[in-house]
Amino acid sequence: MPVYSYTGRVRGGELASGLMEGDTPDAVAARLLGNGITPIEVAPAKVENAGDIGQALRKLGLGKPRTSDLVLFSRQMYTITKSGIPLLRGLKGLAASTHNAVLREVLEEVLRDLEGGRDLAGSLARHPRIFPPLYVSIIRVGEETGTLEASFRRLAEYIQQDQDMQDRIKAALRYPMIVMCVIAAAIAVLTLFVMPKFEPIFQTLGDNIPWPTLAIMGLSKFVQQFWYVVLGVLGLALFSFRRYVRTENGRFRWDTWKLRIPVIGKLVHEGSLARIARSLSISMTAGMPVIQTLKIIAQAAGNQYMAERVGRLREAVERGDPVSRAAASVGMFPPLVLQMLAVGEETGDLSALLDEVAGFYEREVDYALKNLSSAIEPFMIIAVGGIVCILALGVMLPMWEMISRVQV
Repeated sequence: MPVYSYTGRVRGGELASGLMEGDTPDAVAARLLGNGITPIEVAPAKVENAGDIGQALRKLGLGKPRTSDLVLFSRQMYTITKSGIPLLRGLKGLAASTHNAVLREVLEEVLRDLEGGRDLAGSLARHPRIFPPLYVSIIRVGEETGTLEASFRRLAEYIQQDQDMQDRIKAALRYPMIVMCVIAAAIAVLTLFVMPKFEPIFQTLGDNIPWPTLAIMGLSKFVQQFWYVVLGVLGLALFSFRRYVRTENGRFRWDTWKLRIPVIGKLVHEGSLARIARSLSISMTAGMPVIQTLKIIAQAAGNQYMAERVGRLREAVERGDPVSRAAASVGMFPPLVLQMLAVGEETGDLSALLDEVAGFYEREVDYALKNLSSAIEPFMIIAVGGIVCILALGVMLPMWEMISRVQV
């Protein structure tokens, strides 16, 4: 079926554009009117097989909708369900107005599944790379209990809060990463380009060349003569490391080590705990069983060490232990948080207390982020000072030796 590109306006006057299949331009225009879009222009698409664009992008791992796209979709679905617009009609409008090619194709497939009799959660579950298991489970509970509107609202708030925390952590870690990259580049330039210029001068000292200078000169010669060996070793090391961390044991050890890095490890650990507590809170508020929620969180934790802890927590809850006692047995939370969980169980409002726990850790993360620079500075000063000292000694010591010989 031919593919046409269109431009139109929705009822609110906003401009909408995209691709749509149809026998003729008039047929496409009729479909757009049925979806609530007034067509302005309908023309044959330049790409003849545009229907395969989303599939090709997904296979390559490209074009995947961003978190902001998922938040926007959830908020739009909340508006649709709240206003009473039929689900099929609302999804058709979203599919026609979205600007992400992959998400547009996914929504069109979801529409076909819904028209074929499948429920919304089952239709979304067929696209796990776009809609994670927790998202699908909360939608399923919302469908079964008639609270789909509230489910979409909670999901939009949860995804936005989770993304905001991850963005703050990434922004805080960006500064030390940039500094380390600049240091590495400076070492490479001095070793490969600066030292070779001084080498003929330093050779006049004969056997009296200081050892830091000899070490830097030797390293420079080796890299210049055997650069392909250096690149091969680095590539092999990177390949071996990536293969190792893909194994179950390797991934567990790597994720455990990441949580033990000074300063940064504590930050990542508390961020993961905030995410776990927030996921439990939104799931219990939506009506999901605790055991099912813990299983989903363990599968999508993103850290094997934390996943193993959540798995142990689920096993303890399956044995009949309260959540507070189970959390104490696996050592995930400090005593203050355990007391909050116990109070939540006693009052029957555990989901609200879990939300408070998530807020507690988010505040801890925010405080740590504000003081991250001052906490990392001593380590960076020591590292930069040591490297600069070695490089300075490598260049200046032979200079001093030559000056002292001239004075004598």
